[in-house]
Parts: sequence; C-alpha cells; structure tokens
Amino acid sequence: MIEVRTAGGVLRGVREAGCSVFRGIRYAEPPVGGLRFGEPRAVRPWDGVRDATVFGPAPPQSEVLGTGRGDGGDDWLTLNVWTPDAGGLPVMVWIPGGAYVAGDCSRPEFDGARLAAGGVVVVTVNYRLGIEGFGQIERAPANRGLLDQVAALRWVRENIRAFGGDPDRVTVFGQSAGGGSVASLLAMPRAKGLFQQAIVQSMPGTFFSPELAADIAATCAAELGVTSLETVEPGMLPLVGDAISDKAIAWRDRWGAIAHRPIPFAPVVDGEVLPTTPWQALADGAARDIPLLVGHTRDEHRLFSLIDGVLGEVTAEQTETALQMLAPGLPYREAFPGASDEELYEIVNQDWLFRMPSLHLADAQLAGGGQAHLYELTWNGTLGATHGLDIPLIFGNLTTGHPATLLGDPSGAQSLSDEMRAAWVAFASHADPGWSPYDGSLTQVFDTPSTVTAYPEEASRRLWQDHTFTALTVC
Repeated sequence: MIEVRTAGGVLRGVREAGCSVFRGIRYAEPPVGGLRFGEPRAVRPWDGVRDATVFGPAPPQSEVLGTGRGDGGDDWLTLNVWTPDAGGLPVMVWIPGGAYVAGDCSRPEFDGARLAAGGVVVVTVNYRLGIEGFGQIERAPANRGLLDQVAALRWVRENIRAFGGDPDRVTVFGQSAGGGSVASLLAMPRAKGLFQQAIVQSMPGTFFSPELAADIAATCAAELGVTSLETVEPGMLPLVGDAISDKAIAWRDRWGAIAHRPIPFAPVVDGEVLPTTPWQALADGAARDIPLLVGHTRDEHRLFSLIDGVLGEVTAEQTETALQMLAPGLPYREAFPGASDEELYEIVNQDWLFRMPSLHLADAQLAGGGQAHLYELTWNGTLGATHGLDIPLIFGNLTTGHPATLLGDPSGAQSLSDEMRAAWVAFASHADPGWSPYDGSLTQVFDTPSTVTAYPEEASRRLWQDHTFTALTVC
C-alpha cells in the first residue's frame, strides 16, 4: 500500500506492475439528488485515509454498447491514476469513447500501467453519459459530460503533482466520442489552461444544435410517457436511449443523418459551454498554442458493419441510401469507379462519421495558425484497420479487453504497439511524436513497416474538401 495527500485528503493506493495505482478517486461530488443535471461540484474534504484500490462504479450507460445501468452506486465522477513514482513527469489524461452513451474506465483495455512505464502519469476519467451527460434538459446546463471532464482536468491541475506529474505538462487524449470530447475541450473557454497538448483519435463529426438536442429529448420523454426527463431515475434513462436508437429510422425525415447511423446524443453547440464547433473554433485560432495530434483508422466502419449484421451482405439499395443520407450530391461512384457496393457503403459511412471530421480538424488547426501532426492506422487486424484498433495498440494491452480481439494474433502487433505507444508518450513529453508536422498532406501511416507519406485517402479528401462540418439540426 502507498499513501498520497491530495487537496481533499489522503488516498491509499497499491503498487502494481512497477507503478503506483490509485483507483476510484472522486473528482466531483456524486451528481444525484439536488446535484443531478447540474454542473459538477468540487469534492468535499475528508478526514482520515480514503481507500483508492477499487474502481468507481460505471455511470449509467447503454445496455447495448456499455456495461449496463450502472447499479454499482452513484459515485460516477471518479478517475484513476497510474504513476511510475518519479517527479515532474508529463501527464496523459484519457477520455474514453462509446458514442457518448457508454464508457467505463474500469475496463481492462484502459489499464494504464504499460503506458505509464514509458515515463508518464496516466489518468483515466469517467463522466456522465447519454441523457444524464448530454441530453437537453430544461433549466440545466448543456454538455454536462463535458463539464465533468473539465472538473476532472481541474482536479488534475490541483493534485497531480502529488502523484509525480507536472500540472503544466498535461496532454488530454481520447478515441471516438472521447476524441470528440477532446476536440470539444479545445473549443471550450472553461477548459482553457487546463491542458497543454491534445490527441484526437477517430473523432465523430456529430455535434448538435440546441433545436436538434431538444427534439431528441422530447422524443425520449414521450417514449417514457413523462413530461420531464428529470423525474426518471438515472438507471432507467439508458433504456430509453437504446429504444430511441432502435427506432431512429422513424425520425429520419426530421433528424436526417443521425437517424440513419443512429446517434441520439452528442455535444451540443449551445453558445455558452460549447460556443461553436471544434472546426470553427480551431480555424479561428482557439487552439493555436496547443499542439495537436489527430488521426483515424483506414477501415473505421467495418466494426459497425459487423455489429449491424451487414458485413459481407450490403445491398445496392443500402449503399444508395447511405450515399443519399450522408453525402448528398457528392460523386462517390465516380470517385471510386472500381468499388463494390459494400466498399462504397463502408467508405461513405466512415468518411462522414470519422475520417473527414478528423482530417478537417487538422486542416482547421493549420488555418488557425496552430500545429498538427496527422496519422492514419492501416495495419490489418481481424477486421482490417477498423474503429477501436488503436486502443490496444496505444495502451499496450494486447490480450485483455474487447478491443484486443480486433488484433488477431497479439504477437504480430507487439512491435507496432511499441511504436505507437512511444509516439504518444513522445508527443506528451515534448510535442513531437517522431514525424514532421502536417502541412496539408504529410501523414504518418502506422503499419508494418510504418511510413510518412501524402495523406492516403486523397479521393475522399477531394470529395469533402469544400464541405463545412456544422452543428446538425432538425431537417
């Protein structure tokens, strides 16, 4: 056992795998009772020694994508720390993804020991999800999940020195909805000064207008037969979120592309917590002083084709619907003349949802006078270079957790995992992952072997070069 004194009191952790580990650290008071649907409130100090050897409970989340209703208790706003027990180390704060409806840092794929062994302090964060975190609730602040992340970063700034970390060398990183969260933090005035660098992995392009978010919330309330979602107990809300996702196609004429894909929750561009989209904010120079590492995988959508039960069975009609819903007017068939319907279906889905939003974030950073490093992961796992393949490679957890199954033979991934993990640590340490900054084309392609080359998805880039990603609204 090992003890550390924080601003709130003393925590007791454990020694594991060559580092000290502290789990389930409360960074804000539980957001229930009078604090429900409010901004996170700072932790009250405590007397004595508080145990920090067990992960905190998962926030209530999707039963389809997550770990269930979160019946393990209401102390959802917790974080975890892995530290090599040195001083003045760079800090890497992980925001997990899960379509803004799932995410639980107790999962074995997010164990930070191997990443910390590279000489960084690793922090992983739980935050409110689904309706609790992102639903539009009358008289409540928007983007409560993002506000939770800001509260966690404040805790890091105030306390990480006690764990060997340097509060002035903080890198925030995340994948999928976690990447979208990091992009949001870059655009949020309340997050300014809380981190010095950012890594955005496979960010989704879904950001909602208040009108769209309110319409979805009203539909959720109607599904439950209530006038206000505030009256529904937290464990029940993920169920209605899942139900709305299952029925989303019924609202396609009103919600557009997010009903096709279906994505009922996302950050809301409310003008206050999130003043504008990340692309606009970066183009305006909001993050010009924050080095950015951003990228995506080559075959982002293949995992979702498998989950949806269409892998290998996509029809011409499904492809045409996807083209019309996600990229109306863009000549995909002309740009990819040799592609099958299934290939086109994957390409347009992954371009709209992950690849082009990530690329455009790098472009926006350059336009705003900042620096970016761009990458693409093309190494073939069991589903090619699909969404989520980067998680086991970067954390180094090649045999534990669901994403590890995407690797196939883990021994074949070891050298690439070492390379990517070293690049992420190098970026966190001195803003240089080991290749030249993005110049509008130059891209690190992670494979065996890896190369630095022109951006590989040129056909997609050209199709989307004149597109502006904006907050989605009702049709």
